[in-house]
Amino acid sequence: MSLIIAVDVGGTQIRAATYLDGQIKPIEMARTNTHAPHTTPWEQLEKLIAALFPRNQKVDAISVTAPGPLNPYEGVIYRAPNIPEWKDFPLKELLQERFKVPVFLGNDANLAALGEWVYGVGQGHHHLIYITVSTGIGAGVITDDRLLLGTMGLAAEMGHITVLPDGPLCGCGQRGHLEAVASGTAIARWFEQELAQGKPSLLAGTKNLTAKEIAQAAQSGDGLAIAALERAGQFLGRALADFLHIFNPSLIIMGGGVSKSGDLLFLPMKKALQEHVMSPQYLHGLEIVPASLGDEAGLVGALAFARSQLENRVPW
Repeated sequence: MSLIIAVDVGGTQIRAATYLDGQIKPIEMARTNTHAPHTTPWEQLEKLIAALFPRNQKVDAISVTAPGPLNPYEGVIYRAPNIPEWKDFPLKELLQERFKVPVFLGNDANLAALGEWVYGVGQGHHHLIYITVSTGIGAGVITDDRLLLGTMGLAAEMGHITVLPDGPLCGCGQRGHLEAVASGTAIARWFEQELAQGKPSLLAGTKNLTAKEIAQAAQSGDGLAIAALERAGQFLGRALADFLHIFNPSLIIMGGGVSKSGDLLFLPMKKALQEHVMSPQYLHGLEIVPASLGDEAGLVGALAFARSQLENRVPW
């Protein structure tokens, strides 16, 4: 039997897994650090795939999901967050030369959306939006049973719409993007700024705060932590209203660690969505649900991406 090797490249870790035909449960999985002494991220990736590559079994393809702007058609990563070495990096070409099999490359949020649509909570929907709220904010869109990629594969960067003109600096270098005000990083930054101005909190004096710690404090009734999640939820809701106007989906899937904050984030988000949507018809039949694939979203998305192309069901 042949198999597919799926790879999920992150800023701190690279994970890889092998899948047999028709299966979504991996037969083998391994991981490594993206950065390590005396080596490069490319060498870490190559070694990880080589360790999983079978000697006496056909490999149909290697499929990789990676962060940042990239071109899935040409297999080039334009810029990868937390991997500065990968600028205009021809990952597809390098992997094909090394392993002599077809290689597919896709943006992490786009392929997570594809994975949820094919194998997860998005099954049966023809129009959906996937939003991941974590360190940053990523998104993927399925419209008319197609993954939206755009001319160069750069579509659906919905974390980088401007929601607060001249607002905080985003990691991309622009100001006031959704990611700059509603991501986990943004929540922690705003919270620390409020603490520095003397606002009371159970977390006062804590260094290097995370959105997870803030969410836990909010669940314990901390007023400032509740305000931080409410603020982020309001910006998310306003942005979702814009997305509904553009894509008119039947489903919004919420993924990422910050989305696990629950109603403390979702109630203000849904309230802002209702207040800013142009017509209540956009909300008719709309479902907003948590992602179902969890930490496996990247790997399963890469798997779905490879299978769709190998079977000539190109998903865009």
